[in-house]
Amino acid sequence: MKTEHPNIVEFEVYGDYALFSDPLMRLGGEKCSYQVPTYEALKGILSSVYWKPTFIWRILDVRVMNPIQTEVKGIRPIKYSGGNDLAYYTYLKSCRYQVRACFDWNDNRPELCGDRNENKHHCIARRMIEKGGRRDIFLGTRECQGYVEPCVFGNGAGAYDDLPELGFGLMYHGITYPDEAYSEETRGRMTARFWYPVMKNGVIHFLPPEDCPGQKPLREMPMKSFSADEGNFIGLREFGEVE
Repeated sequence: MKTEHPNIVEFEVYGDYALFSDPLMRLGGEKCSYQVPTYEALKGILSSVYWKPTFIWRILDVRVMNPIQTEVKGIRPIKYSGGNDLAYYTYLKSCRYQVRACFDWNDNRPELCGDRNENKHHCIARRMIEKGGRRDIFLGTRECQGYVEPCVFGNGAGAYDDLPELGFGLMYHGITYPDEAYSEETRGRMTARFWYPVMKNGVIHFLPPEDCPGQKPLREMPMKSFSADEGNFIGLREFGEVE
């Protein structure tokens, strides 16, 4: 459900390395990063800054600030069968992005409608961005430490401001989980999304999850429940708004 106000947040995320790899390459072998961050990766960064099951983060735009560079590293990953293996991972190097996002209410959580306070969540999110996030920030994978700070989207010079258009072909957009389902086809199952991103003057505008041209159901999955009775959600009491 749409909120009454836009509730826009803008921030900059940066780090020495990033690895936004195709999920197909997560099973092992030699990983290679996409050239730009995925919707799901940016949503995960913002969820590490601040998140509640009451709402869903929507990534609107990302601006690529630094030139796209890669670096290959020799890695010794742990094998599923035990022991270590040798592999080469291709990371993005010297990454910096400006991100614009907003949130909508999660219609799959009617039991949390009492926590739908736009001003509260927007103010907390902005404060958490100023503080650098609640949890650790990482760019794609855990070994790629990231940092966030407030910014004004569009300020400063970007590496691709003068590039009219650059397409990246078919790319992973994200995964829709049952608690963020937007149709009968996505309800009660995990669904992978794919799309064709295009960068214009350094900015990629993300399609909403429901508008992605590629939708692939993966498997059935129950929706996790949140409530005070289960001890995993305290809602308004967390910050002292309700005694």
